[in-house]
Amino acid sequence: MTAMLQVDDLRQEFRIGGSMLDRMRFTDGRLRFPDRRVQAVNGVSFAIERGEVLALVGESGCGKSTVAKTIARIYRPSGGSIRIDGEDISRHGVREMLPVRARMQMIFQDPFASLNPRQRVRDIVAEPLLEQTKGRAARREVADKTLALLARVGLNTEHAGRYPHQFSGGQRQRIGIARALSVNPGLIIADEPVSALDVSIQAQILNLMMDLRDEFGLAYLFISHDLAVVHHIADRIGVMYLGFLVETAPRDRLFSAPRHPYTRALLSAAPSIEKTRPREEIELSGEVPSALDLPTGCCFRTRCPLAFERCKVERPALRDMGGGQQVACHLVDEPERDIQ
Repeated sequence: MTAMLQVDDLRQEFRIGGSMLDRMRFTDGRLRFPDRRVQAVNGVSFAIERGEVLALVGESGCGKSTVAKTIARIYRPSGGSIRIDGEDISRHGVREMLPVRARMQMIFQDPFASLNPRQRVRDIVAEPLLEQTKGRAARREVADKTLALLARVGLNTEHAGRYPHQFSGGQRQRIGIARALSVNPGLIIADEPVSALDVSIQAQILNLMMDLRDEFGLAYLFISHDLAVVHHIADRIGVMYLGFLVETAPRDRLFSAPRHPYTRALLSAAPSIEKTRPREEIELSGEVPSALDLPTGCCFRTRCPLAFERCKVERPALRDMGGGQQVACHLVDEPERDIQ
């Protein structure tokens, strides 16, 4: 069966420029402007099956949100392919993307900024459906579906006539979810959907998303930096660092037996209410390198306490470790160097 989402060797780079003096230089007696590029996403590949939740985690700036926005075609990919239900959309134009957007919707991090403050809630939720049907749907049909969706996400009829500023953060995110569901998508891309909410409200939204997954058979690409949130909702987890995917595994396997040093560092740094930690804490030194000048070899070697000579010259590829786990680390070939 074709995967709901198939991403192969996805790449995304952005041209940047500083001040005029930063950009000017003379070459061969001529004034030239250097071509500076940020390598935001570097050859990321994964698949999401129908009804599955894949979470991407990592530090701020690791490229996980850029992956999400590139898949949603907010950004045009620099390389690689993106397939929705087997259809390659990586080079689609605006018109070609319109029918695809009925199969793929997005929930944004800031529930207030993502809603039009001049529209009433009923119009916000109905707008994608009206755009997809180009007015072919009956007005009563659209109105009934809008109210049904609002009810399904925990809002009532009187909320339909209000504006976004009249709601709490959790209610606004419920509106965003209802809007995403209006065109019956198969895939929802959720970019940090609960990070701006209080902890108690986070649990409500996550439970709602899980219920909707079961009810509608939705697949989620879930972006988060919060490992507790990811543990609650994800079936599989991908760990990103500096635009690279360094480890993927089923949720329970990743939390119980992480293989990449960066994954172990993330897990050891995560807050815990347990009196004793299941593994030794790993402290990382130094800063994340600039995406303008990626390190040679392993992208993590400049901060890895277990790096050795091979890490400087050879970039590791994801390797299958069994049980659905893949790791991009040279330590899998030299376990005697690994310190669990």
